[in-house]
Amino acid sequence: MDLRKLKTLIDLVSDSNVSELEITEAEGTVRIVKAQPQPIVQYAPMPAQAPMPPTYYAQAQAAPAVIPTGEPAAQPAPAAAQGHVLKSPMVGTFYRSSSPGAAPFVDVGDAVKSGQTLCIIEAMKILNEIECDKDGVVKAVLVENGQAVEFGQPLFVIE
Repeated sequence: MDLRKLKTLIDLVSDSNVSELEITEAEGTVRIVKAQPQPIVQYAPMPAQAPMPPTYYAQAQAAPAVIPTGEPAAQPAPAAAQGHVLKSPMVGTFYRSSSPGAAPFVDVGDAVKSGQTLCIIEAMKILNEIECDKDGVVKAVLVENGQAVEFGQPLFVIE
């Protein structure tokens, strides 16, 4: 079919009330379907939540809940971490391994090389591998597996 003829047919369908057009010729079949306009959806803001009662907040602070995950806990950061601190390049969820049952990429005491994957940060359903930027030994893992991290938050201490 001639390109000019095809363009003319497309223009006719887009300017008319016809939603679909199919033409069969010796060279083949052409089907043109007009897309339906998407409805406009408006969202109302969610109502604000009432603040937690002070007594409940004080109890929650006094006795934090511990949920066993079956994985060893990340090592807490020393008061004054000595060495190179690897920080999060983005906001997301921190994962120590590639899947829930897999071994962590690195543990405390492991030797690491520049470019080696240390963890994964999930941001907007995209898994981003975070690589080491310095050769050394992992001295501390500063974040729990599955914990939300912020931009610039320390993740590892490498010496």
